[in-house]
Amino acid sequence: MIVTKKALPRRTVLRGIGATVALPFLDAMAPALTATSRTPANPIPRLGFIYAPNGMFLPNFHPVGGGGRGFEITPILRPLEPFRDQMVVVSGLSNNGVVSPNEGGGVHTRAHGGWLSGVLPKRTEGADIRAGKTIDQYAADQLGAETSLRSLQLTTDSNFTVGNCENGYSCTYQNSTSWRTATTPLPHERDPRVVFQRLFGDGGSVEARLAQMQTDRSILDSVTESIGRLERRLGLRDRTAVEDYLDSVRQIERRIQRAEANNENTPLPPVAQPSGVPEAYDDHVDLLFDLLVLAYQADVTRVSCTQMARELSGRTYPNIGVPEAHHSVSHHQLNPHNIEQYTKINTHQMSLFARFVEKMHSTQDGDGTLLDHSIILYG
Repeated sequence: MIVTKKALPRRTVLRGIGATVALPFLDAMAPALTATSRTPANPIPRLGFIYAPNGMFLPNFHPVGGGGRGFEITPILRPLEPFRDQMVVVSGLSNNGVVSPNEGGGVHTRAHGGWLSGVLPKRTEGADIRAGKTIDQYAADQLGAETSLRSLQLTTDSNFTVGNCENGYSCTYQNSTSWRTATTPLPHERDPRVVFQRLFGDGGSVEARLAQMQTDRSILDSVTESIGRLERRLGLRDRTAVEDYLDSVRQIERRIQRAEANNENTPLPPVAQPSGVPEAYDDHVDLLFDLLVLAYQADVTRVSCTQMARELSGRTYPNIGVPEAHHSVSHHQLNPHNIEQYTKINTHQMSLFARFVEKMHSTQDGDGTLLDHSIILYG
């Protein structure tokens, strides 16, 4: 056997017509007989922020006990029980920067608009919006220099930014978690198909990419030759890793295609949703989170912001027995029924987040897992 120090470049991609598929970290990317190949590779850090709207019923959220790892899991945190040793629950903090005691309303908008900056948003309905550069974008200044996407913003709701959404505040503040500068909010993407194309499309003409979306062909069909050439250079462990990764890409692509097919046969709602958005909320969240895992795994991005729903969300959750609007039951007035419904929503959204955490935990990344090499803030 000939041993070589020539390694596969970390930025190796599979190219085809209309597709560029980045790869996860492989053993072949560490030079043979070097310190890197014999010891854990320097992990790539990832950072994620997950926003859950309308607050939480804190007595059912805050752990019981005096701190440390021996805390008692509360109902809302119970979905994260398997990861308690990797979890830190922070309490006792207040975002005083967004407090405006002289205003009678706008609490939801200010809370979201300044969540990751601590800056009080300017009260305006017009285009003269102003908040603050968010922490994810400070991180992206450093972590995003080597990735094709500097950061990734995802949401489950329509990203409208015009008009007054609460007490004279622009709707932008409710729909933009991430701000590049004090006056530049970053749009969040709702459609999994668009996210998929951003991760794996090659930036070709709009017509070509739309034509591919309207067929049942896989984006992987165009990189078949590249896959074959790559696998001939890989060992068994790397070939297995590549096959598992590409299988995940294809499974997600099929789910998007199924959502598009279902939406073609469904009467349009008053406000038409993108064709790639699943009808069920849970399916939508799962699909966005799975795309985020792929983006982290392939090192397409290292920084993300995801909205479980926008602030002031009036979404209902009949699948878990909550026909009332989320925002309405969040103002529970200590009514036992409203508290029960509110807690159900909080717990359900946490369970969807826990699925994402499990996927991160089960996805190999160098000498560990994606979860090992990530910091994810849920709040």
